[in-house]
This record gives sequence, C-alpha cells and structure tokens, in this order.
Amino acid sequence: LQVEGVSATVDDKLRIAEQLDFLGVHYIEGGYPGSNATDAEFFERAKSLNLRTARLSAFGSTRRAGGDAATDAAIQAVYRAETPVVTLVGKSSASQVRDVLETTEEENLAMISDTVSYLVGLGRRVFVDFEHFFDGYKHDSDYGVEAIKAAIGAGADVAVLCDTNGGMLPSGIARIVADVKERSGARIGIHCQDDTGCAIANSIAAVEAGATHVQCTANGYGERTGNCNMTSLIPCLQLKLGKACLPAASLRKLKELSLFVDEVAN
Repeated sequence: LQVEGVSATVDDKLRIAEQLDFLGVHYIEGGYPGSNATDAEFFERAKSLNLRTARLSAFGSTRRAGGDAATDAAIQAVYRAETPVVTLVGKSSASQVRDVLETTEEENLAMISDTVSYLVGLGRRVFVDFEHFFDGYKHDSDYGVEAIKAAIGAGADVAVLCDTNGGMLPSGIARIVADVKERSGARIGIHCQDDTGCAIANSIAAVEAGATHVQCTANGYGERTGNCNMTSLIPCLQLKLGKACLPAASLRKLKELSLFVDEVAN
C-alpha cells in the first residue's frame, strides 16, 4: 500500500488482488519481487489465484548502467515471478540520468531498450513507467520522447508518463500528453501522485488528451499524499466520459472495495 504506518501482509495483498479481480480491473501490479521477501512470497503464492479478468504485473527497473539484462539480479527476480506482465521503471529526465543514475543519456536509452527487449523475448508483456517524466520534459522534451521511442522500439506496449513529484496541474498534463503522443506515436499511460490534490483531475486530463492506460490505487493509498484514487476516477471516466473501464455492474462494487481496503489498512 506504500502508506506510512500501514504494512500489508502477504495474506492481505492476496485478498486485495482477489477483490480487484472480482471488480473487473485489467491489471494488478503486485510489488517488486527483487526488493523484499514479502513481495517475492506474494508472487509465489499468487500463482495459485484463480484470476478471471485481471493479469498480474511484477514491478522492476531497467538494468544497471554498464550491465547486462540477462544477468541483472533484479531483472531475474522479476522474471522468476512468472507474471504475464512486467512494469519497468525507467528514467526519462536527462538530469536524473546524469545526477541519480550517474551515467550518460545514451547509456540510459540502451538500458531501457536492452531490458525491454530481453523481457519481451522471454514472452512478457512490458509496460514502462517513465519516472519524473513531466519534470524532465520541462527541461528537455526531446530526451523524454527519445526514451519513449527506445522502449516502444524494443517492444514495450505502453509508455507511462509519471508525475512522480505530484506537482502538475490538469492543463499542463493535457498539453504534454497530447504533444508526446503525437511525437512518439506510442500508446500512452498516466501515473499521477496527489501532492497538489489533482491526481484524479490530472488523470482525466491525460485521458482526454489521448492516454488509454491509467495507473491508480484503491482509496488513493500511496506514498506521501497518495496516488490517483480509482474508486473516484473510474466512475468519472465511465459515467462522465463514456470510457468503458469496468463491466457496468461492477461500478456498484466500488464502495465495497473501498471499505474492504480501508479495513485492511486499518
């Protein structure tokens, strides 16, 4: 749940996954199997879940600078999770590449391409979360588009633009999503944090600008002030904008899901 003071057990996570599947969501990101034993155990036990509508996704990162995807321990942990989908976090901000990864912009593009192509070659469907995308775009929009093209060219299905610091407003989201979609030709996703209180509005703006993939959480639980709240977002998209997200009958189940996850969190 990534909330300060809240620690979900493996049993909790399995129960939430079952409820999300019952609701009819398309993908469930279950955690980072390379980072801790709890997430690794979740993916092992999740193999026995009888999911009807949702596909599980393991979360990981691109290979290390100067490394090899085939021998990278974190990537191998994601592969061993045996999920049909892998969500990778990659850098699209040139300053983050230089200052955080401490490598070159060219090597970062190779890291994205190598990791995506390796996992696609192993039969995984790959989504790439571009961390700090909007902050990076403001300083060097061309590099952000290059990073997306590297991922899509290697076989990624979706390029997810992340408002990692949660500082964007809807007008800026709409403008950048539309520009990036046109320049990259990629299928665009959106991931919004709620630091400005605009995560839902920003996600709606992204969809109206052409995004077709939205990452969100039940009750908006997430780091700092939280993520986009799916229990509010889905009715807005489906009832206000006519975007088919869930079976119509499932909209009535959102309240039950919200209460269930709240009980787990508390």
